[in-house]
This record gives sequence, structure tokens and C-alpha cells, in this order.
Amino acid sequence: MNAPSKPNDYSAYPDAEGRFGGFGGRYVAETLMPLVLDLGKAYAQAKADPKFQDQLKSFNTHYAGRPSPMYFAERLTEHFGGAKIYFKRDELNHTGSHKINNALGQILLAMRMGKTRIIAETGAGQHGVATATVCARFGLPCVVYMGATDVERQKPNVFRMNLLGAEVRPVTSGTGTLKDAMNEAMRDWVTNVHDTYYLIGTAAGPHPYPVMVRDFQSVIGIEARAQMLEMEGRLPDAVVACIGGGSNAIGLFHPFLNDDGVRLIGVEAAGHGVSTDKHAASLTGGRPGVLHGNRTYLLQDDDGQIIDAHSISAGLDYPGIGPEHSFLHEIGRAEYLSTTDQEALDAFQLCSKLGKGKIVVMNLCGRGDKDIFTVAEALGRKI
Repeated sequence: MNAPSKPNDYSAYPDAEGRFGGFGGRYVAETLMPLVLDLGKAYAQAKADPKFQDQLKSFNTHYAGRPSPMYFAERLTEHFGGAKIYFKRDELNHTGSHKINNALGQILLAMRMGKTRIIAETGAGQHGVATATVCARFGLPCVVYMGATDVERQKPNVFRMNLLGAEVRPVTSGTGTLKDAMNEAMRDWVTNVHDTYYLIGTAAGPHPYPVMVRDFQSVIGIEARAQMLEMEGRLPDAVVACIGGGSNAIGLFHPFLNDDGVRLIGVEAAGHGVSTDKHAASLTGGRPGVLHGNRTYLLQDDDGQIIDAHSISAGLDYPGIGPEHSFLHEIGRAEYLSTTDQEALDAFQLCSKLGKGKIVVMNLCGRGDKDIFTVAEALGRKI
């Protein structure tokens, strides 16, 4: 592995094998290895191709609506009486979340590779909607695997995917959530490697997916950095994002990695509490193992069997995390906290923990209208 040129230089990661220290890599079936290697070569070529980058930038601007706004949350700042709180408004993107950033980049790559069929997994449905949207835009057939539990609690997004022409395939195995949907998508990919591109929705999976998704999502942090310098004349003291697989967070964090004065804070879903068996805090309550093609922190029992994750939030109930987050956690560059379902419903209380004169940027990565039924039930209200 290439060593960094200085202690706070993260440009050397991942190495040629897709490893962030002891995490990442390629753990896939023999039939998939040639395709994964081809994908790595195709992405390296696209990344270095100005025409590809210009095309992606054009779609980000004129189709997705970037740059997303940076909003000073004045009343929330006054309420907590501490740090100035800014919201990076990525939920204002086309399709309502940060997922469109990655979906656009990957579908352009898929077409560059000559693939004619797109598959994806989804939890909250936001990645499924983004994938269905770009497939409709470019005229490619789309199959989205979604856990049956999530199909039920995310009906608005299921309907949106269907309207866009995508086939949503419910997955009933396991808990019928994101992990199970990803399992089925991987099986489909193995069966249909000749014409199918698997458009993974988070910064996980076999190399090059974690670095590729990170690169496509880094537009969040690149914009946030520039916006803070313009609005405040300096970088923020902390940037904060929720963590499931971790694509929105690593997209926000990455452009700040070499800025030692900027705290990187990821918030995992603690469900009913990390001391219970109903949470999704893989860094707080897990240990390293292999799942979905990469080595990372996972929720698992003493025998290495994956433990089902829980969160009130669809999409955050994944029993693992992207390998770059595992790396940043182990070396101490990023801090990973956890928030229970109840705390998430009450408020993002983390905003109050920095004193006056400080600046916090929080990434709002998805719209909440899809969750109104879940929230209403949790609050005991009828719609």
C-alpha cells in the first residue's frame, strides 16, 4: 500500500487493490471478478477523461440542480444559543436527495461501458427513485430490489419508481430491508454479467465502488467548502452527516480530510440504543468482517453471522458501513456518534454541543415527505 507523504495526507488511499488501510478490497465470486476489474479500469479512464467530467458536470448543473444551497439556520442557531448552524441543502436536488449525484455518474459510466440493463438496491427508496429517474432519462430498463418491509413503509417512493418505468422487486428474505435487497441485487448481477450494470447506492461494495461513489458524492463537500469560504471567510469547525452505508457523509467529509481544524462527525442510527439488539451502529457496536464484497465494520455475532440492523429510518438500517469510514474511524480522523430513534425524532441535539463563535455544517441529504407515515405512527398521530 502506498504510504501517505505526510500524516494528514489522505490522497494515497485507497491503494491499487481498493484498500483503505485494512478495509475495502474485492471479495466477490469468481464469475464477478473479471467484471469488477473491468469496471475499475473503465472508471479510471472515465475519471481522467475531461469529456466525461464535463458531461457529468453539465448534468449535475442543468438536470440535478447543483450547486445545492448552503442555508444559515438562524432560528435553530438562536434556539441552541451556541455554534452557527448551516444546512447543506442536498435534499433540494432533483429527485429529493443526494442520491442523484451518484446515479448520474454511474449511469454515464454504464453507457460508456456498453451496458444495456441497470439494476439497483434501495432502502428508503431515494436511491431507487434516483436510479429509475436516470434510467428513464437515458432510456434504459431498470430493476430495483427493495426489502418488503421498506416497500410497505416507503410506498410514495415505490409509486414514484413505478411511474418512472422501473420494476420494483420486493425481497422477503431476512428482515426485508436494505441488506436483503443488496443480497438479491448481487445475485442478479452474477447471473446477468454480460449486459447488466449494478448501480450501487452507497460507498460500499467491492472496489472500485467505494471510491467511485465517494468521488461522485464529493461534489457535496467541494461545494460546502467553497460556500463556507464565501459566506464566512473561513472553513467550518465541524461538518456533520448521518451514516447508513455512508455515501452522503463521505461525500461531505472527503474534501475536508486534510483540514485538521475541521471535525468530521458521522451520526449512526442507534435505534432503541446500542446496548440493545435493535440498532444499526456498526462502528459503535460492530467489528471488522466481510460483507457485500468489502471488508469493513459489521454488526455480527460471535460466529461471524450478520446481525439484523434496526432503525426507524429506512436506509439507515444497514448492518455495515463503507470501508473508508471504517478506516477514518480506526485512525481517529473522523468521529462517529450514534442517535436513537427517539433522539432523531426529537431533534438533532448534536448541534448544541459546540460553543459560540463556532460554525457547524450539517448535510441534509434527503427529503422527509416519504417518511410522514412512519413518523406519524411513531408520534401516535393519524393522517
